[in-house]
Amino acid sequence: MAGHSKFKNIMHRKGAQDKKRSKIFSKLAKEITVAAKMGTPDPDMNPRLRTAIQAAKAQNMPKDNIDRAVKKSLDAGGENYEEVRYEGFGIGGVGVIVEALTDNRNRTAGEVRAIFTKSGGNLGETGAVSFGFDHVGAIEFPLDVASEDDMFEAALEAGANEVESDDDAHMLYVDNDSLHEVAKTMEEKFGEPSSAKLIWKPQNNIELDDEKGEKMFKMLDALEDQDDVQNIYANFEVSDSLMEKLGN
Repeated sequence: MAGHSKFKNIMHRKGAQDKKRSKIFSKLAKEITVAAKMGTPDPDMNPRLRTAIQAAKAQNMPKDNIDRAVKKSLDAGGENYEEVRYEGFGIGGVGVIVEALTDNRNRTAGEVRAIFTKSGGNLGETGAVSFGFDHVGAIEFPLDVASEDDMFEAALEAGANEVESDDDAHMLYVDNDSLHEVAKTMEEKFGEPSSAKLIWKPQNNIELDDEKGEKMFKMLDALEDQDDVQNIYANFEVSDSLMEKLGN
């Protein structure tokens, strides 16, 4: 998340606190079901499903929940979800990209628009924000699987474009069409990654003071609480002191 490390400021995903766990599991299950329905229920043959299951495991989602979500994709007459992307601006001109899975586009659009408006922002047209982001693959490994130098060398050899390491993890950035190939190569060397998925990586970040930063986080929290929202990306940074205050 913003200001905490270089790569975490591009994604807003809260940890699985007890009060949020049910909602997080619900969103993860929805992605697993959609991924399985769009491809095959075999994660070895379905890269998107494999990615979704990895994300669920990273949040300690029980195996039974994962299995139920996969089986749900086989149910005749089950819900059909549509992938939708919203783009808009928050306070201070911060660009925000929201990815959602919805069975009612009008309902989701109305709720997302209302959150932007109430937070002092505005929802724009598709493309209004994403031109300032790169759509890339991001592969994360625990810090203890390799030294920074070893990870850097192995990642570049496997085809990564950029590698960042901080006190928490190693993050590899790759072309979006080579995500699963690079992830598989790295997995053979270092074990299963914590996550491997497509993200929106900002080309530049806007620095916000603490007051605006707090308001921005409240907006992101409200978006995350919306049931259909799956992922949120924003191009801003805040001070370390604010991150400590907010407990992120």
